[in-house]
Amino acid sequence: MITQKLQDAINAQIAREIWSANLYLSMAFYFDKEGFTGFATWMKKQSQEEMDHAYQMADYVIKRGGTAVLGQIDAVPTQWGTPLEVFEQVYDHECKVSRWIDELVDIASAENDKATQDFLWGFVREQVEEEATASGIVDRIKKMGNTAIFNLDQQYGSRV
Repeated sequence: MITQKLQDAINAQIAREIWSANLYLSMAFYFDKEGFTGFATWMKKQSQEEMDHAYQMADYVIKRGGTAVLGQIDAVPTQWGTPLEVFEQVYDHECKVSRWIDELVDIASAENDKATQDFLWGFVREQVEEEATASGIVDRIKKMGNTAIFNLDQQYGSRV
């Protein structure tokens, strides 16, 4: 059985994951409009991953005898800058998500819920990869500059 405190915390994270999915979808729409279809494809995949996280968390809460609740999802920004600026925001956001997941692990630890700690460690490991990927894209854009942006756009459009 999951504690109310942990259930509430995971439900809050479910809303954050859905907000994150919407954030990346907004970025995808922007990139499509600007002609960066590869970056748009990458962002759509990222959006799908965030929704998958929300589904996994909801399923987990239910399996533990709790109630998954979908809280209010705030609107996301719709205006973005250069590809570099967008990916810098992606990196910053992934760092924020990592902090939220770390807080969930701390709550699970305080509640002495080892099953939830184990479940959340998968997200901790994934966040390390997501931060590294976003940071790597930022670094590549900075190093290659605007002249290579269309090459990078094409490359990231092949994301599986």
